[in-house]
Amino acid sequence: MTISRILLTRSFKFGLLWSIILFSPSLFAQSKSDCLTCHSDQSLTAERNGKQISLFADERVLNSSVHGKLVCVACHAGFDMNNIPHKEKIEPLSCLTCHRDAPQKHKFHPQMAKTTGRDGTPDISCKQCHGKHDIISPKSIYSKFHSSNQLSSCGGCHLAEKEKFVASSHGKAFSGGVKGAPTCLACHQNDITKIRPGRDSVQIKLAQERVCLSCHLDNPDVRAQMSPSAGFIAAYEGSVHGSALAKGNPRVANCMDCHGSHEMRKGSDPLSRTNKTNIPATCSTCHKDIGKEYAQSIHGVAAGKGNPESAVCTDCHGEHNILRHTDPKSPVATRNVSLQVCSPCHSSVRLTQKYGIASDRFSTFSDSYHGLAIKGGSIEVANCASCHGSHNIKSSKDSTSTIFPTNLAVTCGKCHSGANERFAMGSVHVTVAKQDDPSLYWISTIYVILIVTVVGGMFAHNTADFIRKAKRKLLVRRGLLAEEHVGHRLYLRMALNERLQHGSLLISFTALVVTGFMLRYPDAWWVRWMREVSNEVFDLRSLIHRTAGVVMVAASMYHIYYVLFTERGKELVRDLLPKIQDASDAIAMLKFNFGFSKSKPLLGRFSYIEKSEYWALVWGTVVMAVTGFIMWFDNTFIGLFTKLGYDIARLIHFYEAWLATLSIIVWHFYFVIFNPDTYPINLAFFTGTLTEAEMAGEHPLELAELRKKEEERDMIVVGSGDTNKASDPNSTKNERRDHK
Repeated sequence: MTISRILLTRSFKFGLLWSIILFSPSLFAQSKSDCLTCHSDQSLTAERNGKQISLFADERVLNSSVHGKLVCVACHAGFDMNNIPHKEKIEPLSCLTCHRDAPQKHKFHPQMAKTTGRDGTPDISCKQCHGKHDIISPKSIYSKFHSSNQLSSCGGCHLAEKEKFVASSHGKAFSGGVKGAPTCLACHQNDITKIRPGRDSVQIKLAQERVCLSCHLDNPDVRAQMSPSAGFIAAYEGSVHGSALAKGNPRVANCMDCHGSHEMRKGSDPLSRTNKTNIPATCSTCHKDIGKEYAQSIHGVAAGKGNPESAVCTDCHGEHNILRHTDPKSPVATRNVSLQVCSPCHSSVRLTQKYGIASDRFSTFSDSYHGLAIKGGSIEVANCASCHGSHNIKSSKDSTSTIFPTNLAVTCGKCHSGANERFAMGSVHVTVAKQDDPSLYWISTIYVILIVTVVGGMFAHNTADFIRKAKRKLLVRRGLLAEEHVGHRLYLRMALNERLQHGSLLISFTALVVTGFMLRYPDAWWVRWMREVSNEVFDLRSLIHRTAGVVMVAASMYHIYYVLFTERGKELVRDLLPKIQDASDAIAMLKFNFGFSKSKPLLGRFSYIEKSEYWALVWGTVVMAVTGFIMWFDNTFIGLFTKLGYDIARLIHFYEAWLATLSIIVWHFYFVIFNPDTYPINLAFFTGTLTEAEMAGEHPLELAELRKKEEERDMIVVGSGDTNKASDPNSTKNERRDHK
């Protein structure tokens, strides 16, 4: 087409347009077809900013758009109808004239509120996304912003984000047609970016969290595709991060800080921020100093080499449910860290064998005072982290490790004031294995043999005694055996002073046994029952145990005074001295009980039964007092005897406690309670007396001696002519009660 022909054509169109205008009531009555009279020409152009732009408008496109029913001047306003063609500056088109709520709906592009709508400006205009005349509803599959087309539409500008999204879990779900998979607008239709002015970081982070939870927690389609439970996801809000964010701390991590945004991937993906090998780097983004410590630790070094079995942050602290170490529910709380954090790995046979780590570290810790106290509820005693560190755990062979031999004094000194180099002389994780420590092995072995032999012998002796006495009682009850009738006199067995000594020993020994085994077996049913009644009892366990120990030692010291400086005490200890006859009596009694002899040995004031019990009590009290005080004042005695010396004392204390307790139950309780001749209980420890029948049965030689002394006194009384005393029926009885 020639230039003259073009000009002729345009002149004709302009003339036609002027005719329409002249005969039109007003400009705003102008129809779309009126405008298309000129703008339907594909060759119609204009110069703007030094560029030729097309002024062509496709009627078919216009009619099919969401604005198809509008006239052109509804949008293109500000024309001077007397100046055609439009060569004057036209007012910028503003979609916000009608779509006033667009900035609220399109919060991800807040610049729209001030956009000029002109191409080439830094602002984001409506037409850059929605188009010009070809705008169609987002509900249409042909729309740029239909859910299926958003990625390509948004990705036209956001190329880097598109690439990340395509490779992400969200992107793969979207391309795979998974129901509920997110699109760009699924997240960005919310106010989750920093480009909107006047919003702080807390608001942004909270908005981001709500966006993530709206799908991962509230959308049933998404929930159906996910393996993490709703409780696991919701735990974030109660975590140290979630609670701090809710309180207005902008520095804490939210979902995007850990999982990423467009690049979000499954934890199993090696490129994921939450993949185990990448967890240290992810957490170090905020926790820089701790990250540096961890990187130098034995766990961090192994993790840095790509070892997937090395402990990382989430293995200890958890994931969504991270709590402060001061929270009792936290896995790294003082009471929990050893059992919940360290034990799963260091008690694993597979892991310990694979990496050459001792598998008994947790079990030996659990059996130590520290471990037992933690089980009992102590929050002050040392746990694994107290000695090994937390983020800075290193091998004991590393000179910078807290458990390197030369550093143990400092490490132990954090709790044990005055700790010196002798604290390191001995195993920290004590075992009784022969190859680890022969001294502890042999002490343990000897005590086990001793307990089995002594307590077993006691049980066999008492079983035979019980059977014989029970059979005799049965025969008497059936009338097959005549019951011997002895007098009804009472004989003094224990003076008031002795009963008080016995009572103090009874109370203190019982308290020591209960509180001692409470510590040693904190998970026992009867300990749990006591805790359910009142946890204060367990909290006071240590105080009660030590108080009872002081009482027993004090009673023992008084007893020493009693047997050394009082006449009755001197007589008591003389009668309790072992004799060769005691061994003969024991053998004879065994023969009698087992049916090898028909005659029962005659026993005196104290038989082999009382003597063995008394001297065992003396021995046990000395041993328990010495070892108990060593453990009580551990700082002093470890410094004197080394850590090994302390462990020996603790081991002896433990086995001696078992020996004493079982001996009392099997030996003493039998003769006082379960003996058929005294059942249900011998009250001599309370009343101080024995009946004549009891004396005849258990102490016939003493009874004969007492009767002989009574006869001699009676003869003396009669010979002296003291008729008043001889005739007094109570005088002889009183003398008999006071004898001994």
